[in-house]
Amino acid sequence: MSAPAWSALLRDAAARLTAAGIDSPRVDAELLLAHVLGLDRGALLARVFAGAVAEPAQAAAFETLVGRRAAREPVQHLTGVAHFHGLDLAVGPGVFIPRPETELLVETVVADLAVRPTAGVVVDLCTGSGAIAAAVAAWGEARGRPLAVTAVELDPTVADWAQRNLAPRGVDLRQGDALVACPDLEGRVDVVVSNPPYVPEAEVPAQPEARLDPARALYGGDAPGLRVPRAIAHRAADLLAPGGLFAMEHHETQGPALLATLGADPRFTGVRVHQDLTGRDRFLTARRSCDAAAGAEVEE
Repeated sequence: MSAPAWSALLRDAAARLTAAGIDSPRVDAELLLAHVLGLDRGALLARVFAGAVAEPAQAAAFETLVGRRAAREPVQHLTGVAHFHGLDLAVGPGVFIPRPETELLVETVVADLAVRPTAGVVVDLCTGSGAIAAAVAAWGEARGRPLAVTAVELDPTVADWAQRNLAPRGVDLRQGDALVACPDLEGRVDVVVSNPPYVPEAEVPAQPEARLDPARALYGGDAPGLRVPRAIAHRAADLLAPGGLFAMEHHETQGPALLATLGADPRFTGVRVHQDLTGRDRFLTARRSCDAAAGAEVEE
């Protein structure tokens, strides 16, 4: 019996994942086969087009992973890697898998840093896997502007994952409560960024994969999911230097409530809610004020 071509393996796997309701069956199949073969996806596709065939052990390992993916294990858990803002991050069970929409938050932060005359001091509260902190630090490295980035994570298991991603980039990871974190940096921070737990308590994630994310990373601490985001905003105001930027992801339903909260706080000014690529409210920005004036508006 001849060895199966990689193209045939991918075709059959994509069909199986489609039947299981996977949103991106072909891409997931390619990522899993690339993982089995120790290749990146681009190299895999080049070999597929060249007519490469699989060894029996490779085909068997791939079949096992496809079965687990069809059972709705996240592809990132199966490969141990999450792709985020050009980085490959170590992830696995117990840590929140970073989402593509959070890259918009990173873009907002680095755009602010890009116009600052000095390198910048950045604090990432509720860092999780370290995705945001790692992406910001990598941006600074690529431009010869090493940043002083500090990341804070409460959960010790999650902090272990974060350490894998942040240590190579020189980020100062602190395990502890984000709501009282970094007292030594109060009033000195240029940017505070956060993707905190914010899901309303009654909401169940639609995708089975998302239900495997740790509840502590998802739920915002009260019925509307606002307790933690509001507390993060309060801590950000303590940490920021005058004129510093606060950027925080939030639930699509929380924009008006957070506008009201931050708009009523004289420590903030220029509060804005921004939409994601689907037009849903997704994150807010605000500036640390030097006076009692504070404004609020929704970005069109």
